[in-house]
Amino acid sequence: MTRAVDDARTDPPVAGGEAATVVGFLDFLRETVALKTAGLDSDQLRRAHPPSAMTLGGMLKHLAFVEHYWVGQVLLGRPPSPPWDTAPWDDDPDWEWHSAADDDAAALRSLWRSAVERSRADLPLDDLSRLSAVERHGERVSVRYVLVHLVEEYGRHAGHADLLREALDGSTGE
Repeated sequence: MTRAVDDARTDPPVAGGEAATVVGFLDFLRETVALKTAGLDSDQLRRAHPPSAMTLGGMLKHLAFVEHYWVGQVLLGRPPSPPWDTAPWDDDPDWEWHSAADDDAAALRSLWRSAVERSRADLPLDDLSRLSAVERHGERVSVRYVLVHLVEEYGRHAGHADLLREALDGSTGE
């Protein structure tokens, strides 16, 4: 087995406040996904490893949607924007996962990085108890809830990415 590409992730603060700590872990997990997908071409990003149909490209597109949906739509009340606004969600609830097979590596990385940067710029970290603009399951969620949900989502998929990357080229490590 080979080591993964150089690990340049930033460790979360060990004695930060609540917002800095949670955002630090979220950014660490975002950087983990970037690390696990670094250097892969379009064919590698669309390759599944049975019995799972999950791909690293689908994961990048899914995480771009997660950022857009939870921060932009749920928290801030914005309408969906491209490509999410025209996605055929009724025909394919997992559209982002499946349609990534048609996207090239640069487009997937750009979509994901843009979504992450927009979330970083838009998250109102000055008040973690601030409630969302949109109800989710009949309740307004807090900024804290959205941040912790993003950490959970990235944590789960970073683990998947670790396994998928190893199956692709034998790379292991953080």
